[in-house]
Amino acid sequence: MTPEGGGLRRTLGPLHLWALAVGLVISGDYFGWNLGVAHAGPLGMALATLGVTALYVCFLFGYTELAAAIPDAGGPFAFVGRAFGPRVARLAAAATLMEFAFAPPAIARAIGSYVHFRVPSLPVDAVAVGAFVLFGAINARGVTVALAFELVVTALATFELALYFALTGPHVSMGNLLTTPLLPGGWRGVWAAVPFAIWFYLGLEGVAMSAEEVVDPPRAIPRGFLAGIATLVVLALATLVCTTGVLPWQTVAADDSPLPRALARVLSPGHPMTHLMIYLGLLGLVASFHGILLGCSRQVFALARAGLLPTRYAALLPRYRSP
Repeated sequence: MTPEGGGLRRTLGPLHLWALAVGLVISGDYFGWNLGVAHAGPLGMALATLGVTALYVCFLFGYTELAAAIPDAGGPFAFVGRAFGPRVARLAAAATLMEFAFAPPAIARAIGSYVHFRVPSLPVDAVAVGAFVLFGAINARGVTVALAFELVVTALATFELALYFALTGPHVSMGNLLTTPLLPGGWRGVWAAVPFAIWFYLGLEGVAMSAEEVVDPPRAIPRGFLAGIATLVVLALATLVCTTGVLPWQTVAADDSPLPRALARVLSPGHPMTHLMIYLGLLGLVASFHGILLGCSRQVFALARAGLLPTRYAALLPRYRSP
């Protein structure tokens, strides 16, 4: 831990942690999970999602205890190091760093592809690089500014999903949910759908990277973390039911934008709400990209502080105390 006065500032509360937990993951509600429907059908995907949900809920209860007891920007690296020593901690550090180093470029390209599709004159890679510059600058202004931005974007993306549920929910058909056969791929198909069900929660572990910047961790961390997982469970199950209940499962599995396609089915392709869903879908990508970028910066900072990366990466901007 950095000596008092030379480390990260403690400014975050439960609401910030909720925004980070939901924002890190929320892009997974918009796309990606639907590929699992091709293997298992609607019911099989629901079974896979329920299993993954149980896994992540149990995981987060343990993670909450660890983050509250060891509020360190290293997250899993710090937890494993305290329990098993530095050698095993290096394995956790390598795994976590790999996840958080490779995820931001992937999401940045997704943002670039999304913008390029609607504004063809903007190249994908240029938009992706611009996303790094823009959101890196926001992160550099300090965690208070970064998570205030994350809170706004996450709240808008969550509201958009709630509006989607309200519009599609009345049109859900049991015939679409309970297909014949019930499990097109059998139990092997359910197992094959598990990696795609994880998409509903992937990245949630990054919320622990901000524990070192939380005011009163024993009280704030459980409130923020548990509110976040509760929100994500509701969003995941409602997204699955409202999308597969409106569209045939073959259409859901084959579409890169299943939510706008479902909304177009219950309204019309040219309806203003359908267009709003398409454009606001970018908010989910932005929320996840910004949150993962923040988690990545804290992970690199913690590993450099521990001597596993060059120490220059542990430097903080003097004015904002941010990595």
